[in-house]
Amino acid sequence: MTFLLGSGAGFSGDRTDAAIPVVAELIRRGQPSALVFETLGERTLAAAHRAMRDEPAAGFEPLLEELLTPVLDDCLTHGIAILGNFGAANPDGACRVVAELASITGRGTASIGRVHGDDIRARLGELELQRWEAENRELPGEEALISANVYLGAAPLVEALALGAEVVVSGRVADPALFLAPLVHHFGWAWDDWDRLAAGMMAGHLGECGAQVSGGYFADPGCKEVPNLARVGYPIIEVEEDGSLVVTKPAGTGGMVTERTVKEQLLYEVHDPANYLTPDVVVDLSFVRVEELGPDRVAVTGIRGKPAPQRLKTTVCYEGGWQGEAEISYAGPNALARAQLAADVLRERLTFRAPPELRSRLDIVGHASVFDSDAGDLQRGLPARTNGDYRLRLAAEHAERRWVERATQELLALYCAGPAGGGGVRRQFQRRVCTASYLVDRHDVAAFATLFDANPSNHRRVADVSR
Repeated sequence: MTFLLGSGAGFSGDRTDAAIPVVAELIRRGQPSALVFETLGERTLAAAHRAMRDEPAAGFEPLLEELLTPVLDDCLTHGIAILGNFGAANPDGACRVVAELASITGRGTASIGRVHGDDIRARLGELELQRWEAENRELPGEEALISANVYLGAAPLVEALALGAEVVVSGRVADPALFLAPLVHHFGWAWDDWDRLAAGMMAGHLGECGAQVSGGYFADPGCKEVPNLARVGYPIIEVEEDGSLVVTKPAGTGGMVTERTVKEQLLYEVHDPANYLTPDVVVDLSFVRVEELGPDRVAVTGIRGKPAPQRLKTTVCYEGGWQGEAEISYAGPNALARAQLAADVLRERLTFRAPPELRSRLDIVGHASVFDSDAGDLQRGLPARTNGDYRLRLAAEHAERRWVERATQELLALYCAGPAGGGGVRRQFQRRVCTASYLVDRHDVAAFATLFDANPSNHRRVADVSR
């Protein structure tokens, strides 16, 4: 029987009502199904560890309650498994939230699976690490280390489902593994059935970014029109036991699923289509066929797989000092020239008001920012316009907060000590978290699942897995 994979979120900060029509469609279809919340990026994980450092009870997806409240009762009632990496740095904290939400649905309790093993901070010094591709950062010292998390595969998620978990909470796992796990559990695919595993991984890859495959991040007015983007439907992936799959979305929702949207997402973040590395399988897209079957129904076939890689990616987060931003606007006649003068004044002030270790960047938003260099080369090469609306942005970083504050204070001083007409200043500072990527031997990683219990001594542990 067809298994349905629904996407409830594609990143932390995604729409919190996106899962409602997806779950309604899964219930209407009445087929075996799972709902996946993918909310964890490397940036997000670093922020979660920083939040947990400040408040031990924090560190999981901050929107977790808003994401689950509209759909949890329906999913539990209709047997729709929920899987999410919304545990981030604190899966136990996320499990507690899920348990609390379940307790107020009227059902009383929910069986919650908790995945362990991605956090290797305590073992970092004893493991043999290789640098990931072009990584040039040195492994930080223990005093600077914040976190070290391995990208786990689907096996511990499958173990959690095998224990009877209705909701599975993880930290760092490979995003598409969240989708692969319920397929392996449902169909009983073998861990060396490379073609089926590859198909399952790509089903996950197509669904992991939420609305990207159904019109989000695709729309480009005049070139690629997308209907009703404000109510874009999040994807549902239909998967058969042989690994064939169809991408669709809930009826009546906005957006679209077409050959072009599917192809864009299929190749998204894939550096080598013949060797797409995931923890469970190396995916080969060389022979893939994408075919529109009808409105909002696109079939993907020909996905092949190769044996899983020996090493798993690991993200290390460590203290990076402080960073800050400050902005000021200039608008009206001769606004660009005034913004450029303000930038020149700031550059000169920072040469004698800040230490040489301070790194800074000045952008003129509306003229040259995203594509410019830290030195502002593009700003100087573009032709000037007489009028306009521009925002001068300063970014600065240093090991000590006081120097970042001093630099941004120099922009604040432009109110009265700079060009005419500046206004709308804002400033903010935060500790900077740096990341570096390494590879660790998969046999050095012990991943396992438990059924969550508020009392850790009651945890039921599954045998270690090295997938």
